[in-house]
Parts: sequence; C-alpha cells; structure tokens
Amino acid sequence: MSRPANSVIVDVDNIWKIYQTGSVKVEALRGVNLAVKRGEMIAVMGPSGCGKTTLLNCVSGLDDLSKGKVSVEGTDLAKMSDDQKSEFRAKRMGFIFQAYNLLPVLTAQENVELPLLLAGVSESEAHPAALDALKMVGLTEWKSHKPMELSGGQQQRVTIARALVNKPAIVWADEPTGNLDSENSQEIIKLLRSLNKQYGLTLVLVSHDQQIAQQTDRIVHMRNGQIEREVIPTPAAAA
Repeated sequence: MSRPANSVIVDVDNIWKIYQTGSVKVEALRGVNLAVKRGEMIAVMGPSGCGKTTLLNCVSGLDDLSKGKVSVEGTDLAKMSDDQKSEFRAKRMGFIFQAYNLLPVLTAQENVELPLLLAGVSESEAHPAALDALKMVGLTEWKSHKPMELSGGQQQRVTIARALVNKPAIVWADEPTGNLDSENSQEIIKLLRSLNKQYGLTLVLVSHDQQIAQQTDRIVHMRNGQIEREVIPTPAAAA
C-alpha cells in the first residue's frame, strides 16, 4: 500500500441516531459532523454512554442512521442495500474490536485468510495475502499457532492482520487495547501508528485511554451524543 493523497475519505454530515424503546426516546447521536482525511489517525474519546461506539457503528455502516448522511470514499452509505453495504465493508474496511473474535479451531494464518475466503477470493490468493498481513504485524513465526497458544497481545496482532488483509481504505477500531495490560497496549498502539505512517493507513479508533489517544493525529472528544471539541496532540506526544 502506498501513501495516498491527503483527501477526505469519510464525510459525516449532521448525523443523528435515535433509539425508541416504548415511550422512551434516546438520542445517542445528535447532529454530529466529522471529516476524516485519508491517511489520518483519529481517536474518539468521551465518558461511557456518550455515543463513541454508536458513532463508529453508524459511520462504518454497521448501524443505520436516523437522520443525516455518511459518505465513505464518496459513496453515500444510505443509498446502499444491506448486501451492498456488507460487500463494501468486506472490500474497503477493516475492523478491530476489544474482543479478538478469533476462531479457536483455526491457526493465526487461517483466521487472517477467513475474510478473504468468505469474500470469494481463491485459496491460492488468500494464502500469500494472509502471510503478508502477518508479516506486517510481526507474527510470521506464529502463523501455525491457534489463538489459545498466543498471548493477548499476539491475538490482537492477528486481529489487526485480519483487518488489514483486504488492504482496506479505512480501519475502525473499538477499544483495540481494552483487554490488554499497559505494556501490550503500548505495543499495539505503536504498531497501529507505524502501519498508519508506513502505509498511509486511515484509522479511526475509540479509546478511553488518554495516553493512547495522545499518539494519534487528532482527538475527538464526545459528550451526550455530540462532538464537544477536537484537539491536536503535541508533536512529542504523537511521535
């Protein structure tokens, strides 16, 4: 992956997400506007229940909007059918979650290959692509190990490799270090930052950890379903 031009890849225009449960209406997102540039690494922070994960789910197309518009690479997600959105996510997006969601019966390499095989890529193509992705995260020697034979940090590296194997335009990460100790958390954020810089990978991550957020290009603070403010970390912190 070469480093692309610094253009807007995600455009979020006045989006709302309203959940209706009986007579109770919850406004999880309230008029959020956000632009993410290609090659940018952004952290979304805020107190529990402020709408961080809801924002990530709506902007990535995992959840539908109540109002507003989200465009990814110039494509309006609302104009896609569910099948089209699923295909778009499979080809153009990668996902990293707090829970590794690795299949215990598969090796690291097989777990990384899986999204390609499900997308119809041949085994002969998926095999070298998975090896390349594992090499990017420094796990080539562990390719034949199953998840239970790997540490938490190594399992998250496999998850990152799986997110990168389709060479996505953007990677969404929801608390990617939430299950890790501080040492492994720092290793994972350093890896993500390195991939961001080396390959121009666009990353939007939800985190509660201020130290991790300080290593990104921009911190978006949310409160009560709205963006409260945006902060550019100091160069020393973001290095």
